[in-house]
Amino acid sequence: MSEGLHAIGARLNTLLAEVGLAPLDVVLAGRFEEYLSLLLRWNARVNLTAIRDEEGILRRHFVESIACARALTGGIATLLDFGSGAGFPGIPIALCRPEIAVTLAESQGKKAAFLREAVRVLGVAATVHSGRAEELHKAFDCITMRAVDKRGVAVESAAQLVRPGGLLALMTTSKEREALKAAAGAEFAWRELVPLPGGEDRLLALGERVISLPV
Repeated sequence: MSEGLHAIGARLNTLLAEVGLAPLDVVLAGRFEEYLSLLLRWNARVNLTAIRDEEGILRRHFVESIACARALTGGIATLLDFGSGAGFPGIPIALCRPEIAVTLAESQGKKAAFLREAVRVLGVAATVHSGRAEELHKAFDCITMRAVDKRGVAVESAAQLVRPGGLLALMTTSKEREALKAAAGAEFAWRELVPLPGGEDRLLALGERVISLPV
Protein backbone atom coordinates (compact mmCIF):
# COMPACT_ATOMS: atom_id res chain seq x y z
CA MET A 1 0.00 0.00 0.00
CA SER A 2 1.06 3.60 -0.57
CA GLU A 3 2.89 5.17 2.38
CA GLY A 4 0.59 7.48 4.33
CA LEU A 5 -2.60 5.68 3.36
CA HIS A 6 -4.50 5.11 6.58
CA ALA A 7 -5.86 1.75 7.66
CA ILE A 8 -9.45 2.37 6.53
CA GLY A 9 -8.37 3.65 3.13
CA ALA A 10 -6.04 0.71 2.75
CA ARG A 11 -8.85 -1.68 3.69
CA LEU A 12 -11.18 -0.05 1.17
CA ASN A 13 -8.56 -0.41 -1.55
CA THR A 14 -8.12 -4.08 -0.64
CA LEU A 15 -11.87 -4.63 -1.00
CA LEU A 16 -11.88 -2.83 -4.36
CA ALA A 17 -9.00 -5.03 -5.56
CA GLU A 18 -10.89 -8.15 -4.47
CA VAL A 19 -13.70 -7.33 -6.93
CA GLY A 20 -11.39 -6.22 -9.73
CA LEU A 21 -11.69 -2.46 -9.28
CA ALA A 22 -8.79 -0.02 -9.40
CA PRO A 23 -7.67 1.47 -6.07
CA LEU A 24 -8.32 5.02 -4.92
CA ASP A 25 -5.45 7.44 -4.67
CA VAL A 26 -4.29 8.52 -1.20
CA VAL A 27 -6.25 11.79 -1.19
CA LEU A 28 -9.52 10.24 -2.32
CA ALA A 29 -9.13 7.30 0.07
CA GLY A 30 -8.67 9.81 2.87
CA ARG A 31 -11.93 11.52 1.98
CA PHE A 32 -13.75 8.20 2.13
CA GLU A 33 -12.18 7.71 5.58
CA GLU A 34 -13.70 11.05 6.63
CA TYR A 35 -17.07 10.00 5.22
CA LEU A 36 -16.99 6.71 7.13
CA SER A 37 -16.01 8.41 10.37
CA LEU A 38 -18.88 10.90 10.04
CA LEU A 39 -21.34 8.16 9.12
CA LEU A 40 -20.38 6.03 12.13
CA ARG A 41 -20.73 8.97 14.53
CA TRP A 42 -24.17 9.93 13.22
CA ASN A 43 -25.35 6.33 12.98
CA ALA A 44 -24.81 6.00 16.73
CA ARG A 45 -27.74 8.35 17.34
CA VAL A 46 -29.64 8.52 14.02
CA ASN A 47 -30.77 5.48 12.04
CA LEU A 48 -29.03 6.29 8.77
CA THR A 49 -28.38 2.76 7.54
CA ALA A 50 -29.22 -0.74 8.75
CA ILE A 51 -25.61 -1.78 8.21
CA ARG A 52 -23.81 -0.21 11.15
CA ASP A 53 -20.41 -1.89 11.34
CA GLU A 54 -17.31 -0.50 9.66
CA GLU A 55 -16.57 -3.56 7.52
CA GLY A 56 -20.17 -3.87 6.35
CA ILE A 57 -20.34 -0.22 5.31
CA LEU A 58 -17.09 -0.53 3.38
CA ARG A 59 -18.16 -3.73 1.62
CA ARG A 60 -21.84 -3.08 1.04
CA HIS A 61 -22.12 0.67 0.64
CA PHE A 62 -18.75 2.10 -0.37
CA VAL A 63 -17.56 -0.53 -2.83
CA GLU A 64 -20.93 -0.78 -4.58
CA SER A 65 -21.30 2.99 -4.81
CA ILE A 66 -17.76 3.43 -6.17
CA ALA A 67 -18.51 0.78 -8.79
CA CYS A 68 -21.65 2.70 -9.77
CA ALA A 69 -19.73 5.99 -10.01
CA ARG A 70 -17.20 4.42 -12.36
CA ALA A 71 -19.87 2.74 -14.50
CA LEU A 72 -21.58 6.01 -15.35
CA THR A 73 -20.66 7.33 -18.77
CA GLY A 74 -18.92 10.62 -19.45
CA GLY A 75 -20.77 13.79 -20.37
CA ILE A 76 -22.94 13.85 -17.23
CA ALA A 77 -23.05 17.38 -15.81
CA THR A 78 -25.99 17.09 -13.39
CA LEU A 79 -27.09 14.12 -11.30
CA LEU A 80 -29.94 13.56 -8.85
CA ASP A 81 -29.61 10.91 -6.17
CA PHE A 82 -33.29 10.09 -5.63
CA GLY A 83 -33.98 9.20 -1.98
CA SER A 84 -30.34 9.58 -1.00
CA GLY A 85 -30.63 8.35 2.61
CA ALA A 86 -27.10 8.24 4.02
CA GLY A 87 -25.72 9.41 0.67
CA PHE A 88 -25.44 6.23 -1.40
CA PRO A 89 -24.51 6.36 -4.18
CA GLY A 90 -24.66 10.16 -4.44
CA ILE A 91 -21.79 11.15 -2.15
CA PRO A 92 -19.34 8.55 -3.52
CA ILE A 93 -20.27 9.75 -7.02
CA ALA A 94 -19.55 13.34 -5.98
CA LEU A 95 -16.20 12.21 -4.53
CA CYS A 96 -15.16 10.04 -7.49
CA ARG A 97 -16.63 12.21 -10.25
CA PRO A 98 -16.05 15.84 -9.18
CA GLU A 99 -17.06 17.08 -12.63
CA ILE A 100 -20.67 16.12 -11.85
CA ALA A 101 -22.93 18.52 -9.89
CA VAL A 102 -24.83 16.16 -7.59
CA THR A 103 -28.18 16.86 -5.92
CA LEU A 104 -28.99 14.67 -2.91
CA ALA A 105 -32.77 14.46 -2.42
CA GLU A 106 -33.92 13.16 0.96
CA SER A 107 -37.32 13.76 2.56
CA GLN A 108 -36.45 12.58 6.09
CA GLY A 109 -35.21 15.57 8.05
CA LYS A 110 -32.54 13.85 10.14
CA LYS A 111 -31.03 12.12 7.12
CA ALA A 112 -31.09 15.40 5.16
CA ALA A 113 -29.27 17.07 8.08
CA PHE A 114 -26.60 14.36 7.90
CA LEU A 115 -26.23 14.90 4.17
CA ARG A 116 -25.76 18.64 4.64
CA GLU A 117 -23.06 17.98 7.23
CA ALA A 118 -21.36 15.42 4.97
CA VAL A 119 -21.34 17.85 2.05
CA ARG A 120 -19.84 20.54 4.32
CA VAL A 121 -17.17 18.30 5.85
CA LEU A 122 -16.16 16.61 2.60
CA GLY A 123 -16.37 19.75 0.48
CA VAL A 124 -18.00 17.95 -2.43
CA ALA A 125 -19.82 19.58 -5.36
CA ALA A 126 -23.24 18.58 -4.09
CA THR A 127 -26.40 20.24 -2.82
CA VAL A 128 -29.08 18.78 -0.56
CA HIS A 129 -32.79 18.97 -1.32
CA SER A 130 -34.54 18.39 2.00
CA GLY A 131 -37.84 17.17 0.61
CA ARG A 132 -39.37 14.82 -1.88
CA ALA A 133 -37.46 14.51 -5.14
CA GLU A 134 -40.74 14.79 -7.03
CA GLU A 135 -40.89 18.44 -5.94
CA LEU A 136 -37.86 19.28 -8.07
CA HIS A 137 -39.19 20.80 -11.27
CA LYS A 138 -36.05 20.42 -13.35
CA ALA A 139 -34.46 17.78 -15.55
CA PHE A 140 -31.17 16.01 -14.83
CA ASP A 141 -28.57 14.31 -17.03
CA CYS A 142 -28.66 11.28 -14.72
CA ILE A 143 -30.80 10.05 -11.84
CA THR A 144 -29.57 7.35 -9.49
CA MET A 145 -31.67 5.25 -7.14
CA ARG A 146 -30.51 2.61 -4.69
CA ALA A 147 -32.71 1.86 -1.69
CA VAL A 148 -36.05 3.66 -1.47
CA ASP A 149 -39.53 2.69 -0.34
CA LYS A 150 -42.19 1.86 -2.95
CA ARG A 151 -39.58 1.43 -5.64
CA GLY A 152 -41.99 1.13 -8.54
CA VAL A 153 -43.74 4.41 -7.74
CA ALA A 154 -40.39 6.09 -7.10
CA VAL A 155 -38.97 4.95 -10.45
CA GLU A 156 -42.06 6.23 -12.23
CA SER A 157 -41.54 9.64 -10.62
CA ALA A 158 -37.79 9.67 -11.21
CA ALA A 159 -38.24 8.86 -14.89
CA GLN A 160 -40.05 12.15 -15.40
CA LEU A 161 -37.01 14.09 -14.17
CA VAL A 162 -34.54 12.60 -16.68
CA ARG A 163 -33.82 14.88 -19.61
CA PRO A 164 -34.12 13.49 -23.15
CA GLY A 165 -30.91 11.56 -23.79
CA GLY A 166 -30.22 11.32 -20.06
CA LEU A 167 -29.77 8.23 -17.91
CA LEU A 168 -31.81 6.48 -15.24
CA ALA A 169 -29.37 4.42 -13.15
CA LEU A 170 -31.11 1.84 -10.95
CA MET A 171 -29.13 -0.25 -8.47
CA THR A 172 -31.28 -3.34 -8.27
CA THR A 173 -31.49 -7.15 -8.52
CA SER A 174 -32.49 -9.63 -11.20
CA LYS A 175 -35.75 -10.24 -9.36
CA GLU A 176 -37.00 -6.67 -9.48
CA ARG A 177 -35.32 -5.24 -12.57
CA GLU A 178 -38.13 -5.99 -15.06
CA ALA A 179 -40.77 -4.42 -12.82
CA LEU A 180 -38.64 -1.32 -12.44
CA LYS A 181 -38.02 -1.09 -16.16
CA ALA A 182 -41.78 -1.30 -16.72
CA ALA A 183 -42.32 1.45 -14.15
CA ALA A 184 -39.88 3.72 -15.99
CA GLY A 185 -42.00 3.48 -19.14
CA ALA A 186 -41.51 3.04 -22.85
CA GLU A 187 -39.36 6.15 -23.28
CA PHE A 188 -36.28 4.32 -21.96
CA ALA A 189 -33.90 2.10 -23.92
CA TRP A 190 -31.96 -0.18 -21.58
CA ARG A 191 -28.26 -0.95 -21.91
CA GLU A 192 -26.49 -4.15 -20.94
CA LEU A 193 -26.71 -4.76 -17.19
CA VAL A 194 -23.62 -3.97 -15.12
CA PRO A 195 -22.88 -6.42 -12.25
CA LEU A 196 -22.34 -4.73 -8.89
CA PRO A 197 -20.04 -6.09 -6.17
CA GLY A 198 -22.13 -5.04 -3.16
CA GLY A 199 -23.81 -8.41 -2.67
CA GLU A 200 -25.24 -11.42 -4.45
CA ASP A 201 -27.22 -10.63 -7.61
CA ARG A 202 -26.70 -6.88 -7.39
CA LEU A 203 -26.99 -5.09 -10.73
CA LEU A 204 -26.86 -1.61 -12.23
CA ALA A 205 -29.56 -1.08 -14.84
CA LEU A 206 -28.89 1.92 -17.09
CA GLY A 207 -31.79 3.27 -19.12
CA GLU A 208 -31.41 6.09 -21.63
CA ARG A 209 -34.40 8.32 -22.15
CA VAL A 210 -35.02 8.32 -25.88
CA ILE A 211 -37.31 10.63 -27.82
CA SER A 212 -39.99 8.94 -29.89
CA LEU A 213 -39.74 10.08 -33.48
CA PRO A 214 -42.89 10.97 -35.46
CA VAL A 215 -44.26 8.10 -37.54
